[in-house]
Amino acid sequence: MYTVFDQFTRRTADVTAQLATHGIPLTAPAAPPAAPDDPWAPSRPVPVDRSTLAWCTAVTMLADHHHTPIGRQIPAADALLRENGIRGLATLHSDLHHGAPVDYRFTRCPYCSGIGEDPTRPTCQDLGCPSWREDDGHGHLCPVCHGDDYQPQWFAETHMADLGQLLADAIKNMAPLRTRLGPWLYRRARSS
Repeated sequence: MYTVFDQFTRRTADVTAQLATHGIPLTAPAAPPAAPDDPWAPSRPVPVDRSTLAWCTAVTMLADHHHTPIGRQIPAADALLRENGIRGLATLHSDLHHGAPVDYRFTRCPYCSGIGEDPTRPTCQDLGCPSWREDDGHGHLCPVCHGDDYQPQWFAETHMADLGQLLADAIKNMAPLRTRLGPWLYRRARSS
């Protein structure tokens, strides 16, 4: 039976198969050593696993945006995850939308595909949840969209209803202004 989580396995398998076809290793080489006097240098090298869902999502987003093969975006995906981790996907998504903030109620999250949960399904021990929360069956939110509920049709309807009400209120409040300014505008138009 097909589940919503199967798409993440397929995404990872497709990207790692392309890497294997081109002979690209699944572990990124270590970052070049930084200058000893560089205050911004990381304190320890961060290994990048190219078989993770986050890395596969980043390289796919970059390749799709630039209309290039995945092989050309490997260094960018390595750098993104080395510097920012999974949360860098939200920054990348915003950057690909010309720096505009992304409202995940209307835009499908590239990492969890709009389900709002962490697609890797980590355990409480993996995330360090408090011991009193481990047994209550709580979910772990997506680190990119933070669990925003992707329902563009429903949110659009409520948003349009709210905007319609604001417009009606604005028109209702304009009527007294029009009656006060009407004679003045009429005199001004006749004198011109």
